Amino acid sequence: MQAKDSNPPDGGYGWVVVVSAFMVMGLTVAVLKTFGLFFVEIQQHFDELASTTSWITSVTIAVFHLGAPVASSLCVQYTHRTVVITGGLLAFSGMALGFFGLNMVWMYATTGFLQGLGISFSWTPAISIVSHYFSKKRALANAIASAGECAFAFMFGPFFQWLISQYGWKGALLIIGGIQLNICVCGVLMRPLASSCLFEASRCETETPPGNSESRRDKEDKPPIMHKTFNWMLVRRPEFVLYAIFGILAAMSFFVPPLFLVPLSYSLGIDESWTASLLSILAMVDFGGRLLCGWYANLRVTKTIHLLAMTITLISTSLMLLPLANNYLSLAILTGFYGFFFGTTVAIHITVLADVVGMPEFDSALGLFMLIRSTGGFVGPPLAGLIVDMVADYRAGFYMAGATLVLSAGFLIILDRLQQRKKRGSKIRTKPEKSALSYPSLHILKQQ
Repeated sequence: MQAKDSNPPDGGYGWVVVVSAFMVMGLTVAVLKTFGLFFVEIQQHFDELASTTSWITSVTIAVFHLGAPVASSLCVQYTHRTVVITGGLLAFSGMALGFFGLNMVWMYATTGFLQGLGISFSWTPAISIVSHYFSKKRALANAIASAGECAFAFMFGPFFQWLISQYGWKGALLIIGGIQLNICVCGVLMRPLASSCLFEASRCETETPPGNSESRRDKEDKPPIMHKTFNWMLVRRPEFVLYAIFGILAAMSFFVPPLFLVPLSYSLGIDESWTASLLSILAMVDFGGRLLCGWYANLRVTKTIHLLAMTITLISTSLMLLPLANNYLSLAILTGFYGFFFGTTVAIHITVLADVVGMPEFDSALGLFMLIRSTGGFVGPPLAGLIVDMVADYRAGFYMAGATLVLSAGFLIILDRLQQRKKRGSKIRTKPEKSALSYPSLHILKQQ
């Protein structure tokens, strides 16, 4: 393990790690976001139904989330650097083998399963090691790293379209796989910290009395033994459970707006060229929201969980207002509001998770959180689609997403109240101990 939890450097080489994580975000999640450009090409090549072809992306998303606990467990046992490099090789293999395009099952196994596993093994340790390198500036560092997803998604759209037109969808997959090999380079740059909570714990076990210098020297020469393992018991902690429920409800909402934004614009009679610009606006304001919120959270003016509750409330408000748009200008403005507040939420929700569980358990918590949150991502879009079919109006999907986010904010409030109650309880328990220690000293003063 490579996290120096007791005293993170909060800068220095940590910024190299942040830039590496920024690149990893772009080479993983941004590729997943823009993979829809291959949808029609693959569908026409195999002459399959849209529902059959869409399973490629579904498998990728499922494996991305389900593989997070495995990636976190490997980070605990080995190093973040090793897992990121492995993820880069898996992502490359998925795209390179997809080049052969034998049949749909082959595509599920390569650009679906292998690519999803590669994304999981790259994304999870990359976002985790940033939190280990930073403490005071953790929110800003996480925001900068996550912004890579927006920056690369903005560039990959036209670039992937050009690759498909020049080399066909198979050639484009092979080239993208080669580009993803740069994940391995980023992994190499993610240097393990000199010491960690695990090493510190092992050193504590090898400490000897001050007089026994020879025994201490012999034990210091021995490499520290790692005792930490993946902590599945976090699901028994009320704080983690409340935050996981928030994650499920938030994920149910986050995947809905991008799904229905384009159909809603078409229903308003907006031209296709203008509709495409909405996605660019979404990416740009998302990028700005992440950086601005990360900078503000770093000032520590507002408690991060309070800031997250506010951003969630603002997202739900923008989603409730978005269906009221009746032309391109109003739709673009409200889309911008949604994208900006979405970016602010993504910038700090991992930081809040670290605050909730503490850094010693963060790797395990991140893997479990991603696994549990995936249920919301799977349930949300089909549920919203069912509601849209029932009322025959795309606006209903946005109302459903907004209402679910309001509910998720409620769990953040409950979590904050629980943390405050426990903090007050710990202060009350420590007061009698302090007063008891002061009595002997008072007695001695009286005797004098």
